Amino acid sequence: MNYPTAQFLLAAKQAEIKALQQLSANCLLVTSVSELVHQLQRERGISNIFLASDCEVFVVQRQQQLLQSTKAEQQLRTQLNQQYLQATEPCNSSRLLSGVCLALQGMDHLAELREQVDNQKFTPLQSTEAYSRLIAAWLAVVLESADLACDAGITRFLVALFNLLQTKEYAGQERAWGAMGLASGQLTTELAERLLLLQQAQQHSAAVFLEFATASQQQQWHQLEQATASKQLQQLRTMIQQLSGTAAPVPAVSDLWYQFATERMDAMHLLQAGLTSELQQLTSATVDAAQQQLQQHQLKLTELTELPASSGLTLLIDPGMLGLYGASVVPAGQAEQNVQAPSRSFYQLLSEQAQHIRQMHTELTDARRAISEQKLIDRAKLLLMQYKKLTEEQAYRQLQQSAMKQQCRIADVADAVVKALKPVKTSP
Repeated sequence: MNYPTAQFLLAAKQAEIKALQQLSANCLLVTSVSELVHQLQRERGISNIFLASDCEVFVVQRQQQLLQSTKAEQQLRTQLNQQYLQATEPCNSSRLLSGVCLALQGMDHLAELREQVDNQKFTPLQSTEAYSRLIAAWLAVVLESADLACDAGITRFLVALFNLLQTKEYAGQERAWGAMGLASGQLTTELAERLLLLQQAQQHSAAVFLEFATASQQQQWHQLEQATASKQLQQLRTMIQQLSGTAAPVPAVSDLWYQFATERMDAMHLLQAGLTSELQQLTSATVDAAQQQLQQHQLKLTELTELPASSGLTLLIDPGMLGLYGASVVPAGQAEQNVQAPSRSFYQLLSEQAQHIRQMHTELTDARRAISEQKLIDRAKLLLMQYKKLTEEQAYRQLQQSAMKQQCRIADVADAVVKALKPVKTSP
């Protein structure tokens, strides 16, 4: 065993631990972002009712919610400073930090938004749109954190969490649009279509969540959907579709709509809280396991004796390693004859580490598929907005309708749109 060679085995494991520790920090960020998003969603809903009632309803509740939102914001800002600005090891992802910067810029102007709401200078729709843009910026940070994950198990958790948050955000937007339509009596056909679009978006994100969720999380989701609030909300959804095109205010129904939609979102928040708690436990256990493996490697290497380079199983005679294209395969038993145990143990350490990296890469590729598809859909929406002058809602609706017409996944339609509309670079 060559000592400098053995040091690279340890260096590889140390690099893995460093990456996992950075991932652990990112997961802490995701937990705080998830809580802030929940508080902003509540603030958006309460502000919506506050404005729609000419500042007569939810006055006290809004002030209480502002305190909760501010508390969540301060916690997140403190965490960001400690983990990314004051940390001894700098974050090596410019995309993540850029996303955080963009979302923080929105938070810097949140006080102005609240003042506009106080003074009734915003309509419920304008307020809802502003809050939704801010929430979308923070959800993009969660998605980027999932894309940077270096562990398959943790990546699956992050993908599940992102899609649960996305489902909850679509539910929040559905709550806002439904409440505005019922309170004002403007149950237009366009509003009914918009609500259907948001319900379909929830179904899509929930399906991805269930794909990556644990059995326990899947059971919680099914219980949530069978709860009284969800069933009552579904009845109101049907009623809105039946009343579409009418112009009669139904404030009492508006209150029920808001109540049931909020209860359903609160149940999602409980599921979200449990998921983030499990995520923290998983990241901690993963880092501990990697550190234990490093200690085992160090102990094993101290036990190995120095042998001539030609003795034992090595890369040069391992039939399981890639080499000459088209060469015949040598039976493994024949290559391993007369192998001395100590040298074989060192090579086994190297082989196991390499296999661990390969398996992790394969599992990560599968887990990141959902992340890539979400980014592809976002890219397609932006291109449709740019080239066809559509709103984000219209762009997403076009993708959905094309997917239904072609009987394929929305990600496949998005891929075709990106390929068709992607700007072609020309030579200077």
